[in-house]
Amino acid sequence: MDSNARRALMRRGLDDIFAPELRRSIGELIDDVQARGDTAVCDALSKFDGIDLAPAELMVTAQELEEASVSAQVDEAIDHAIGNLRTFNTAQMKSTTPWTIEAEPGLTVGEQISPISSAGLFTPSGKASYPSVAYQLAVPAVVAGVASISLVVPPIPGGSGQVDPAVLVVCRKLSITNVFRVNGPAGIAALGFGTESIPQVRKIVGPGSPAVTIAQVEMQRHGVSTMMLLGPTESLVIADDTADPIKLAADLLIEAEHGTDSSVVLLTTSAQIADATDREIELQLADLPELRAEAARAALGGNGGCVLVSSIDEAVEVANEYAPEHLQVAVADSTVDEVLDGLVNAGEILIGQHTPFSAANFVLGCPASLPTSGFAHVSSGITANTFLKRTAIARADEAALSQMTPSVLALADHEGFPAHGNALRLRQR
Repeated sequence: MDSNARRALMRRGLDDIFAPELRRSIGELIDDVQARGDTAVCDALSKFDGIDLAPAELMVTAQELEEASVSAQVDEAIDHAIGNLRTFNTAQMKSTTPWTIEAEPGLTVGEQISPISSAGLFTPSGKASYPSVAYQLAVPAVVAGVASISLVVPPIPGGSGQVDPAVLVVCRKLSITNVFRVNGPAGIAALGFGTESIPQVRKIVGPGSPAVTIAQVEMQRHGVSTMMLLGPTESLVIADDTADPIKLAADLLIEAEHGTDSSVVLLTTSAQIADATDREIELQLADLPELRAEAARAALGGNGGCVLVSSIDEAVEVANEYAPEHLQVAVADSTVDEVLDGLVNAGEILIGQHTPFSAANFVLGCPASLPTSGFAHVSSGITANTFLKRTAIARADEAALSQMTPSVLALADHEGFPAHGNALRLRQR
């Protein structure tokens, strides 16, 4: 690959997410929601989703939550996933504890940790049913102890306002009662500003379309915290000549079937494995519905593909630069530790071909709402930590303050802040 091809692979359509015209239209929608509240939210739902609702119908009723049902198998699977997520996030909470230390005699510093006051969770709809997104976002917020949780989800396409019952089942199991049926970008704005029906929240998280992503980014200008970025989905697999090409093909197709904007990459040291995997992908594509097959061809074609590398070390180097949302390591057992030691930029790392992306997306308990588009360089997946904040605490006694005074005065005078220094000088009188 030449430098331009490498640059295009690493950016994987990031420029398209922030297309100027889309940013402009989303900005106008956000301003409209800020100005007109529920009326603007209903208008957006009518315009973009073809569903007409009155403001009083935006909130899902207690009866709808109570009556929502899924098959016994899906119900059990949701319980399984919620249980593993609780285990993961509860363990994380136990390792996230307040601390103090004596920095110098008489001076104690530390941190207290507390949940944020409110959170808004966006669960997508349209392409498919996504109860997994609902519990991947909600369980960490519940475990963290967020007092006020609201969930917004677009209604089922082509209906009259019904919401995916599987998402409602998740909300009922987690005692989330503030559930709203709204268009994605308008829902993001409504959560950020608050409307007559939808309570304002301090932080909004959730994956979605480029329009939803832009809405979250734009709401940061209005003082709302959001996560960068959660979509479009992407995956990368590092494989050597010990990998099974049948399993490789199957695992590459997992994230590839999400949409034509997904990006999927195979990094391998073996041309033979690459060719065998390519042949197997064609066979497995034939078993997919055309909509999913079309998405997979884009994700593995123009948006991604196979990259041959000269060594596992080079594969690790490329993977770190790509910083994938989902990463699987399919190499010899004797090489696994070496690869793991070198990988530093990834939303998640799944080890071996018995740990496919689909297991992680649904039931492993590790976060599955993960940074995309290279943001794994600087951020992490959504866990209980996402909904916590740290507050620094310090306490000095008189002797400690006296010891620090010369340094405070020297810096206050140097930077030209006399009140800073005077506060200490008066204590010396």
